[in-house]
Amino acid sequence: MRGFYEIAAAEPDRPAVLGQVGLTYGELLARANRLSHALVERGAGQGDAVVTVLPNGPEALAMMLATYQIGAYHVPVNWHFTEEEIAYIVGDCGAKVVIDSPMPVDGLPSGPPPHRRAGSMMLYTSGTTGRPKGVRRRLLDLPPEELYPILMRKSWRHFGLPFGGVHLVCSQLYHSAPYGQAMMALNLGHAIIAPERFDAVGTLELIERHRVTNAFMVPTMFHRLLAVPDRERYDLSSLTHLFHGAAPCPPATKQAMIDWLGPVLWEYYGSTEAAVATMVSSQEWLAKPGTVGRALDGMSFTIIADDGTEAPPGEPGLVYIGGINRFEYHGDPGKTASAMRGRDYTPGDIGYLDEDGYLFLLDRRTDLIISGGVNIYPAEIEAVLLEHPAVADVAVIGVPDEEWGHRIVALVQPSEGFSPGDELTADLLRHCAPRLAKLKHPRVVEYRAQLPRTPTGKLSRRDVRDRYLSG
Repeated sequence: MRGFYEIAAAEPDRPAVLGQVGLTYGELLARANRLSHALVERGAGQGDAVVTVLPNGPEALAMMLATYQIGAYHVPVNWHFTEEEIAYIVGDCGAKVVIDSPMPVDGLPSGPPPHRRAGSMMLYTSGTTGRPKGVRRRLLDLPPEELYPILMRKSWRHFGLPFGGVHLVCSQLYHSAPYGQAMMALNLGHAIIAPERFDAVGTLELIERHRVTNAFMVPTMFHRLLAVPDRERYDLSSLTHLFHGAAPCPPATKQAMIDWLGPVLWEYYGSTEAAVATMVSSQEWLAKPGTVGRALDGMSFTIIADDGTEAPPGEPGLVYIGGINRFEYHGDPGKTASAMRGRDYTPGDIGYLDEDGYLFLLDRRTDLIISGGVNIYPAEIEAVLLEHPAVADVAVIGVPDEEWGHRIVALVQPSEGFSPGDELTADLLRHCAPRLAKLKHPRVVEYRAQLPRTPTGKLSRRDVRDRYLSG
């Protein structure tokens, strides 16, 4: 069993990065080694934080590998952030080094740094409230080669990927899923394509040109790919694994993707804190539409009802995940404690388990709408509206109502060729009639040119709600 560093030593000519700037495994290792020496010269070492503000590409990948072998915490930061937002993270993690452009490494050795020890990523996540906090795990006193078998046994084996292949990075590497899958791909001898941004047509062209075998996407990307008029003309037959997660996928969207590409979709559920907790194949999902799968080996789910008791199968409640690797929110023990129930962690999602142990998610606890005393899940309404061809994107929120507690508001981004207005609103409500109970129909439909989604497809309904109420 070999990892990246061993593969690069044994097969230096193996392609590692494809695209305008191509690198072999040997060249990528040499770059990573020089960066390791540069970081050590700047004072970074075991347990120190290294902040990078870099777009997708070879430099970002090399920096991941460099920090990974000097025992540092790698803190990749969104390069779209403001100076103030970046400064907050730099200060909060106590960064020893901050990198926002390719580091000069001329004259530095291409061989490995001394006393190599496995580092870790420390990603900042906002969770549901307040300033973002770094998710920090204990470092192991092992060289990276000895950590690779542990990762394979614990998590990576569930992805079912063979040695060798081509991995397409569709989201930004400062997010946990793209970061983790890129590292996994390099440890499995895959070549990586890492464009700076997602483009639907460009993605189809890259898959065809480079014979991509696996990728990670989010449901928003599925929606955009399905909207490409001539998508059927692209040869996507090389794809064996198209993973998705990070946000709820409307069942109609996923069904359309499987109808188009075949049973190559694999969905997983987890979080930056819990990593990967489930994995569900296309075949399993078709048998149980809407599920995000069952707990992986060594993990478990508990559903806790509002009264604090464990909910029976079929009854919704707060999802707790057991069997995760222990973590802490850096510098915030109170936030860490509030997310835990004993050794179990909650991402703040509401869901239920069926009789066979399959998990179904309903929504975030913080996004729950209570109207007339009834719990209403915005994601369910959004999924229905997204089935309508006039809807390119949608956010459903609950706003205060004196009579009902909350009233349902749908903010719709119209598809190209559709005009917002009363006629479209009436058509959308007719579309909802046979699919949703009347109490779930939007009381207000408004239109937006664009909705604020992150590169991973996540939509902060809290931000949308705050803007709506203030505007």
